[in-house]
Amino acid sequence: MIKEFRLPDLGEGLTESEILSWKVGVGDTVSLNQVIAEVETAKAVVELPSPFAGVIKELHEQPGSVVEVGKPIVSFEVADDAGGSPCVPSGTVPSGAGNEGSGEAAVETPKREPNLVGYGAVVEGSGRPTRRARNFAPVAGPAETTPAESAVQVVEPAGTRPADTRPTERPRSTPPVRKLAKDLGLDLVQIRGTGPGGLITREDVQEFAGQAEEPSAPMAGQAVTPRAGAGERETRTSIKGVRKHTAAAMVQSAFTAPHATEFLTVDVTPSLELLARLKDSRAFAGIKLTPLTLAAKAVLIALRRQPALNSRWDEENQEIVTFHYVNLGIAAATPRGLTVPNIKDADALQLPELAQALAELAETARAGKTTPADLSGGTISITNIGVFGIDAGTPILNPGEAAILGLGAVRTMPWEYRGEVALRQVLTLSLSFDHRLVDGEQGSRFLADVGAILAEPGMVLTMV
Repeated sequence: MIKEFRLPDLGEGLTESEILSWKVGVGDTVSLNQVIAEVETAKAVVELPSPFAGVIKELHEQPGSVVEVGKPIVSFEVADDAGGSPCVPSGTVPSGAGNEGSGEAAVETPKREPNLVGYGAVVEGSGRPTRRARNFAPVAGPAETTPAESAVQVVEPAGTRPADTRPTERPRSTPPVRKLAKDLGLDLVQIRGTGPGGLITREDVQEFAGQAEEPSAPMAGQAVTPRAGAGERETRTSIKGVRKHTAAAMVQSAFTAPHATEFLTVDVTPSLELLARLKDSRAFAGIKLTPLTLAAKAVLIALRRQPALNSRWDEENQEIVTFHYVNLGIAAATPRGLTVPNIKDADALQLPELAQALAELAETARAGKTTPADLSGGTISITNIGVFGIDAGTPILNPGEAAILGLGAVRTMPWEYRGEVALRQVLTLSLSFDHRLVDGEQGSRFLADVGAILAEPGMVLTMV
């Protein structure tokens, strides 16, 4: 029996992924959950496990191809151990099925095979994996299939539906697409989505508005690396993956949230002296400690006094959401571009645990192994521009967050100290915040608290 596997949504409604490499070839025998491919989403590189045990029959896409969610990427030849009956969507009734004598249709209960990334193969004869019920328009019952047709089964990612099924609820689209439609004065209800599950894409909006469409994604097998021939004066690089996601996120943030930025230059000599003592402490043996470690702890302490900086503006519901936990994002420059993974519940960590989490986060990011889950759900972020020798800047907010703190380079400078001029270790803090959520007073007090802790770590005793 031949089964096709379609590219699943690998996290948070992502609409496409790039095939980086295949770990298997045609004719290879694979086991359930064996890694068969490495794909790059707009957020991370993800290893794709096999949903079946069987033999690779065909690879539908080549490395370098950008594939939409829901498109077939690989076919398997598997043992025909269930009569070859096709998969039935959850909540639908196979032809002739029902409760004997009652005339009522029997709804089958979906079953999943073990899986690694949130999608799963469906056991033969059972329904697809279920998700939260959505209000869809009625669809016609399944058409009868011939034996030849029933020999091919398709596994679709959870959440997809036939392209001709139109939801009766609010049209599905992403925030940037909704903003584009609003700027163009268009009603999304009038636009038919061509994306996975009826998702309205930017191209759908542009086509409806009569604008020129953007260049399409590379075809399967087409070169996607920077191209420049002899004598050419420019190089063109395809915009995709992390770079594409970062660009969209920064544009959304810059033109949605009213940014305000404040600066504070601080003598951090006492903090560096504390770090030197901690490194010699048995409690921190083998743990990497940096100024970022203390800055992160200072941010977590200051947030207790200024919780407005740990919040989110919910435009759709016209609400301010204040978080009672802190998922601390740390901007990381990687070979794939800028990413902002976050440490979940960082406010619950003691200093040694926080230092260890920061070290693991950086190591994972450099190796390109950060997962989509680690890149989602941040509540406030830190960007350490000091590692590049930069003193200060105006950081752009991570979308959905109220604030981001920039750490400048630590420099030896003449500084007023106890009534005299002395050489001290000095750095500049840059705080950008969403002025819808954070007033100038709140932002200033937060920045002053962080600066006070770094200037004199003992000040923590007066804040907790």
